[in-house]
Amino acid sequence: MGTNDKNQGMPLEAITKRKIKDSVFTDLFRNKKYLLQLYQTLHPEDKEVTENELEDVTIKHIMVDGDYNDLGFSVGNRLLVLVESQSTWSYNIIIRALMYMMQTYHDYFQRTGQNLYGSKKVTLPKPELYVIFTGERNAIADRITLSQEFFEGEDVAIEAKVKVLYKESEDIIGQYIIFCKVYNEQRKKFGCTEKTINETIRICMNRNVLKEYLESHKREVISMMMTLFEEEQIMKAYTKDVLEQGIEQGIEQGIEQGIEQGIEQGIEQGIKKGEDSFSLLMTKLFEAGRIQDAKLVTKDMEYRNQLYQEFEIKK
Repeated sequence: MGTNDKNQGMPLEAITKRKIKDSVFTDLFRNKKYLLQLYQTLHPEDKEVTENELEDVTIKHIMVDGDYNDLGFSVGNRLLVLVESQSTWSYNIIIRALMYMMQTYHDYFQRTGQNLYGSKKVTLPKPELYVIFTGERNAIADRITLSQEFFEGEDVAIEAKVKVLYKESEDIIGQYIIFCKVYNEQRKKFGCTEKTINETIRICMNRNVLKEYLESHKREVISMMMTLFEEEQIMKAYTKDVLEQGIEQGIEQGIEQGIEQGIEQGIEQGIKKGEDSFSLLMTKLFEAGRIQDAKLVTKDMEYRNQLYQEFEIKK
């Protein structure tokens, strides 16, 4: 893949944050037992649904960006539910949810063999969009819409309505929110350490928060989160290197231009270029599980350049 990958412009720290979200959230709801609990929390009136009726339709790749959503599942042929998890608030989640929904419908029509260009009207499941927000809530509505947030409430040709879930409670969604907040509290105390993870698990189990999941998956949770801590440390270690290289390259460019403004612009461009290239490389290494390579490229410039070529990343 070339440099048009979506992650190229992603800040270094954002990669690790997304990874943390991807780990516990996706691992938890990959299990149909907990996925059923999530659905029944959203639809307590549906007493008859079974695990067999739930089908995972989470997108692995969307359009050309190589992006993916957090969770998507269908309930028979009647409902299509997409759920995103956010720790930092952004109204752009509405746009992303809309894009994910369109791609999910595209996949659905292909899977069911329906012809969008034929004269027969197609059938499709009813869509539902949710965001589970685990951060600090300040004046965020229970439901957000495309028209209200982006077009000042005007009547527009397309609409998307996203329900925001944020309350701590005894149901599976509320427990996941509590887990995230306990983790944030422990991380503030103990940093990126195994104690943070162990304390998070201990406190949650004592409070009967995701207790069954944590009891049966404790080793996996510790392993996942320690790997993520390691990735984050690699990112931080290289950020300084990227900054220094960017300043050096920027000064050289500025001197060639012979003006102070050129130096400032060169520094800014050098830092941005270094961050973009490296964040894309690290994303690809982490996704491929090549942690040792990720460590090595923070110290070995020659090997880093070799991997830039391997992944076809322009510096």
